[in-house]
Amino acid sequence: MRFLNTAVCFLMIAILGNTGLFAQATSDQISKLLNERDQEIKELLGPEGSEYTDEQRSQLKDIINGVIDFRSMAKYALEETYTTITDEQREEFVELFSSIIRDQSLNKLDIYRAKVTYESIDVEGNTARVETLAELDEVRTPVHYDMVYQNDEWVITDMIIDDVSTAESYNRQFQRIITRRGFDALMTSLRKRAARAK
Repeated sequence: MRFLNTAVCFLMIAILGNTGLFAQATSDQISKLLNERDQEIKELLGPEGSEYTDEQRSQLKDIINGVIDFRSMAKYALEETYTTITDEQREEFVELFSSIIRDQSLNKLDIYRAKVTYESIDVEGNTARVETLAELDEVRTPVHYDMVYQNDEWVITDMIIDDVSTAESYNRQFQRIITRRGFDALMTSLRKRAARAK
């Protein structure tokens, strides 16, 4: 019996040790992913005051937004409405939603020049919370990411900038419109916004 208890103890230590190693390896993987993304953006931005071609702006959009799971954010923003609309409406909504965010990501390119310090990366199963501090012109701004591991890659499901959640902000905006004027009115508004951006 004593041998069995000892064996169980060693087994639990091994499992916990492996879990710790997995979490550390995963943290390193996430850090590498975000660091490489940050460096790609900074290299493409070049020196301050640079002019960009349409191709370069398109590349910046792809790099900045390439790790964002727009469908998860869209689903959160719509709440129960997401399950009541048709597949066609859902696809158009996700496309418009992602297009608007992608375009807005280029509004203030200088923010991507900020020095980023990784404060912590906490991994729990297939989810992670990354806490960073972005410093630009001696102004420090906390930027956090909620991430999930899906389809063999880590993706961002929310960005919390200076304690303001991007997903929650869109949720409040969209729910207000849906409650007052309905989903069709929201779609009309999004189509106009997307058209103006283009």
